[in-house]
Amino acid sequence: MAELLERFGCTHVVVRGIPSSLATEALRMSPAEVDLQKARQEHAEYVEVMRSKLGLEVIELPSDEAMPDCVFVEDAAVVCGATALITRPGSESRRPETKAMKEALKKLGLTIVEMTDENATLDGGDVLFTGQEFFVGLSKRTNQKGAEILADAFKDYAVSTVAVEEGLHLKSFCSMGGPGLILIGSSDHAQKALKIMQQMSDHRYDKLTVPDDLAANCIYMNLPDKGHVLLHSTADMFPESVKVLEKLKDYTLIPVSNLEKMKVDGALTCCSVLINKKADI
Repeated sequence: MAELLERFGCTHVVVRGIPSSLATEALRMSPAEVDLQKARQEHAEYVEVMRSKLGLEVIELPSDEAMPDCVFVEDAAVVCGATALITRPGSESRRPETKAMKEALKKLGLTIVEMTDENATLDGGDVLFTGQEFFVGLSKRTNQKGAEILADAFKDYAVSTVAVEEGLHLKSFCSMGGPGLILIGSSDHAQKALKIMQQMSDHRYDKLTVPDDLAANCIYMNLPDKGHVLLHSTADMFPESVKVLEKLKDYTLIPVSNLEKMKVDGALTCCSVLINKKADI
């Protein structure tokens, strides 16, 4: 268990600023008007939680007006241990975002693997690392070839694929809530995806179902002196789901507002890449 908990450790986090172009040009599945000032305020609070409340070293990349979605750094890289896979996002307009991410992760001393196959697509939002294996959502943004390249990059772990029938990404309706605990939305497609993951896995997972799919997207870490930490949506966003999450015992629960970025399909995990940097990396 100690080794498994260590896989959820975190020392550094990469985030990126919000460009003005987010409000008008960011990709979105349905029309929505974004309050840019509020979005930036929410993001600043998100970053400050990482820095001040959790004591992580924050690497903050500058925003780029030519990249409206660049704040959603999760899609640009998958980091596990000392290896960073630089992805090939499914939306062509987002592929330039990976350059700054690659440079930041290289400076941290991580082993860089680049996804260069033009037939492959992978968004980090489709990648769920359980501490024991990977599940990769096959979605509008991620394909089988992308999943195969991820499996090649992280050979120590099994990689299984699951169809994302609705929503943008696999983590639009699930995330890890701790070692062996999957947080999952209550929709039919979310529950179906979880059942498939459980059937494909050699490991046993408990589940915690929340009423709202997007509320199942949380950030779990296990930190020295803090133990189980969970960043989750606020009660004004998803009141019933927060009531369920508050049943988690011996957790440091930290509500973080994400209302504005949610309008452009951004969830909590989307805005950070977590790294557990060992002394020898």
